Amino acid sequence: MRENEAQLEDNESQKARIRARYKGIDLEELDIIPAIPKDNFYESTSEKRVAVYARVSTDDPRQTSSYELQKNHYADLVQRHPGWNLVEIYADEGISGTSLQHRNAFINMIQDCHDGKFDLIVTKSVARFSRNFLDCISNVRKLAALRPPVGVFFETENIYTLNSNSEMLLSFIATIAQEESHNKSEIMNSSIEARFRRGIFLTPRLLGYDQDENGHLIINEAEAKTVRLIFFMYLYGYTCVQIADTMTRLGHRTKKGNTSWAPGSILQILQNERHCGDVLARKTWTPNYLDHKSKKNNQDRNQYRKRNHHEAIISRDDFIAVQHLITNARYGNKGILPELKVISEGALKGFVSVNPRWGAFSADDYRSASESVYENEDQVPAAGLLIEAQSGDFDLRGFEIARSQFFDTARKLCVTFSTDDIVFSTECIRKFEKTQYIEMLIHPIDHLLVVRPCTKETKNAIQWSKLNEGEYYSRSISGAAYIKTLYDLFCWKSGCKYRMRGIYRCKDNEAIIIFYIKETELFIPQTTLEFDWDKSSEKENDLLLNNNAQPFTIGPKKDIMAYPSAWADNFGSNFYRHAQARELAAFNKKGVWNVSDEGQAFSDSPRLNITSMDVIKNTLRHMNCTIEQETKRDGE
Repeated sequence: MRENEAQLEDNESQKARIRARYKGIDLEELDIIPAIPKDNFYESTSEKRVAVYARVSTDDPRQTSSYELQKNHYADLVQRHPGWNLVEIYADEGISGTSLQHRNAFINMIQDCHDGKFDLIVTKSVARFSRNFLDCISNVRKLAALRPPVGVFFETENIYTLNSNSEMLLSFIATIAQEESHNKSEIMNSSIEARFRRGIFLTPRLLGYDQDENGHLIINEAEAKTVRLIFFMYLYGYTCVQIADTMTRLGHRTKKGNTSWAPGSILQILQNERHCGDVLARKTWTPNYLDHKSKKNNQDRNQYRKRNHHEAIISRDDFIAVQHLITNARYGNKGILPELKVISEGALKGFVSVNPRWGAFSADDYRSASESVYENEDQVPAAGLLIEAQSGDFDLRGFEIARSQFFDTARKLCVTFSTDDIVFSTECIRKFEKTQYIEMLIHPIDHLLVVRPCTKETKNAIQWSKLNEGEYYSRSISGAAYIKTLYDLFCWKSGCKYRMRGIYRCKDNEAIIIFYIKETELFIPQTTLEFDWDKSSEKENDLLLNNNAQPFTIGPKKDIMAYPSAWADNFGSNFYRHAQARELAAFNKKGVWNVSDEGQAFSDSPRLNITSMDVIKNTLRHMNCTIEQETKRDGE
């Protein structure tokens, strides 16, 4: 009780001391040094160096009057205000205010402020200064932080940024200005969408066409000759660089009247579907209304195609052929429209040769090619046919053939696929002695991969080894044209590596290596897999991770090895099922070897009716005559 009373007395004493301290002293005992009073912006007549900023958002000639009126108005305003001296007028014409990009006058004005040339910026409104909230506030703050500070006066809103209470109001108005731009962007996009839905397309200037009074495209025959020449040259095998050089030498004019051609301009002409009479609307779109940067429309927005919209200069088949060539030019392909080759007889029946230089074939194309050689009554035999043990034979029912993947990979036939390349083991190279080139064949239905030796001249030859001091070594095979298709075909996960073991077979001096694609080891990059090793049984995929307390790693980057979950409860396939496995059964049958047979062409789409080479040659021959005549004239 006494302790509580003592505590209360102590608290009261402490409060009394605080009250006494904050009573202060007599003001007569203090010397107050007054601050320099700030000018009232609206009443001040002090000298100020003034810059004026004006902007109009489009370069429409009708807005020229607005642009000139802004400059004249503020020149008069500065002249009427006492103490203000106009130093310079900065103006951006035809530039959006949502970004600083291309606003050269604005950027120069801010830099001149940093250089100490001005004390004040005068502009019509916040929206004229900037329609981007961050740009507006950040620039105002930077100007206010200069020594001496530079203020901005927004006439419409009557805001002076050096006033202490200006930033909240400015923030609200800058936000509204930005949202106005957003609303205008949405309205414009809706308007464009409505036009496209009704087949009302934009018709920009295009080489080979003029526009009538209604905006319809009509062929300009003089320019159309140039367009046809460009397409024919590309079909004949010329590159964009060669075509551009030729057009420049011939003196052909672009749509803008230039006689100097660039390879990029040639490519744009070759890719423009309007030359074959079609229109594809909304090839690009603008994700952000603030930066106005357009991106390729990869089904991010609706696209609209109108066939036979206008008279064509180039046939549709010629145009399609050119697009195939452009798509695959990066892979070194020089053919017009290569076809898949499928083997129709022998042990490799149903196998499709992988074309290493053509990226336009899809997984469905490979499946269709393989299925085309089987009749309804001649379907691919199922793997694992039932076999009964004969009298006197060992009864091996219940026995399993242990998978080779569970053992050391040294001196094993194996191949590793990644999204970047394919690598065969050195043992594979040794099996095909002194062979640098192979042909890869796949059976999409049975998930089989076969490699067989070939010469460099073989249509689909792939170099898989290199010769160094008399020894053949495995080399990385770049497969940009077809690896993605193989990943799609076998439902593999992009970014992971897949390794499979092979079986070597040789008969009648014809050798092949067979890989069963379903029996794969998977290597998962650690960066793409967050895995709790203490809860490995709680997996949601069909993989069995090979974890002996730590992940298995290969290469400089850590990869986690995984197996199909079907391997979890067994060592391998049943002995008798393995004996009849598809990858062995067909190759062990008598009379069906013939593993060197060439495939036959397959195509499940109508053949393109491309302009004949005779017509193309005649056109180019006439062009060469023209070149010679031009050269002769130049010499004279």
